[in-house]
Amino acid sequence: MSRIIFIVGSTASGKTEAAFELAKELDAQIISCDSMLVYREPSIICSKPSRLMLEQIKHHFIDIVSAEEEYNVFKYYAEACAKIQELLARNIKVIVCGGTGLYAKALCDGIFEGAGKNQAFRQSLEKRAEKYGLPVLYKELKEKDPEAAAKISGNDLKRIIRALEVYENFGQTISFKQKQAQGLSSKFEVRLFGLTAERPVLYARINKRVDSMLDQGAVEEVKNLLKLDLSITAKKMIGISEISSYIKGELSKEEAMELMKKNTRNFAKRQLTWFKKDKRIDWLGIENLNPKDIKDTILSKI
Repeated sequence: MSRIIFIVGSTASGKTEAAFELAKELDAQIISCDSMLVYREPSIICSKPSRLMLEQIKHHFIDIVSAEEEYNVFKYYAEACAKIQELLARNIKVIVCGGTGLYAKALCDGIFEGAGKNQAFRQSLEKRAEKYGLPVLYKELKEKDPEAAAKISGNDLKRIIRALEVYENFGQTISFKQKQAQGLSSKFEVRLFGLTAERPVLYARINKRVDSMLDQGAVEEVKNLLKLDLSITAKKMIGISEISSYIKGELSKEEAMELMKKNTRNFAKRQLTWFKKDKRIDWLGIENLNPKDIKDTILSKI
């Protein structure tokens, strides 16, 4: 059975460098699972692999659409699964690398077709919750999909609405649809490795990275991005809002950089919270390890 290696974790944990070293060792190609690297125009604020890395190792799903275009997990799942299976059929080894947990999970476990939003129905549920209280929606979910209700907190408005929305769209429960979805793990051997560090170490790496972005020209890059009609997803890129506030004179450069560091640290915490739920991940502490050490550790485990 073909093996697919995933290297995941929070921003600034060294995933890109470790995947690059491993790809060189295995003569593999890299599939990015980072929702911001798909955009062509930004490079500095989204920490794309260096030009040297991209020249030496073939990377996929980097610079594939304009930041003015919408790109989502459903497109990614279909396109990345197809590319991975094509590479494996040609006996090319595959390493998946990135920190977008939803993208990684979709690849591993699947995401059911047509799982898009029904905005009008969502809004009607939100109004009901506001008027009658969330317990009313939760009671409805228990009646329609008790299996999903058992896994969802009665206070989790977003997930309750999502489960009811799926039932509305398909006439089937989200539990049933999720079981139907098949990801790479159903066809191939999948090994997941997560890179992590003690909080002070990770935060120091994040702070250093943001300072480096400024030195590389992040302000000018954001100025150019603001000239575009950015997609809703691209607008969420950390750095755009913060540096935009500096450009507009609302914050000093130092204040903008500190806010960017803070927001990146908070993002890293959310990433780790997501990935820690997946018990398949083999976690590697990066303290005192360089990318080649991490590569050697992964090789020893596979």
